[in-house]
Amino acid sequence: MPREIDERKKRKALRKLRKAADLAERGLGPPLTDWEKTFLEEVEERIETYGSAFADLSKGQEAEALSALQARKLHEIDRKARGKSTGGFKTKKPKVSARVRQINDDLETPAPEVPTTAHDPGPAQRPTTLRLVQHDDTPDDHVPPPTSSQDRRPVLRLVRSEASDPPDAK
Repeated sequence: MPREIDERKKRKALRKLRKAADLAERGLGPPLTDWEKTFLEEVEERIETYGSAFADLSKGQEAEALSALQARKLHEIDRKARGKSTGGFKTKKPKVSARVRQINDDLETPAPEVPTTAHDPGPAQRPTTLRLVQHDDTPDDHVPPPTSSQDRRPVLRLVRSEASDPPDAK
């Protein structure tokens, strides 16, 4: 027993069915299975004969030509015929990577040891020795004379005088 379905909705459903079948024949996407081809033919036949492709009103709206599941399956077949993905479940990639602090990044790496050589270490690496010198006996023999302008550097001399001694030190 045919239902009263709007002619525009019938034509729209038939146009979608025929367009999906036509796109599948062109071969833009993977070929349709036998079940999908049969589905398109039978649904088209039911719409032309009865005005609707389903009889049970609990499966779709009364004024529509296709049930909800038929419309969904037709949409999937159409996408497949066009060569687009059929949807399905996809793994979502995380938008932001986890912010994890690496404990080893905070540790200071020890400086590599510089190998010692037998030659003069140079002015920057020469060890500095401090010694207390009396103000009246300032020997100049403890400081070697500079050999070039690069080796000249200030020498620190500590001089103890009577004025700088604390009063109870005597």
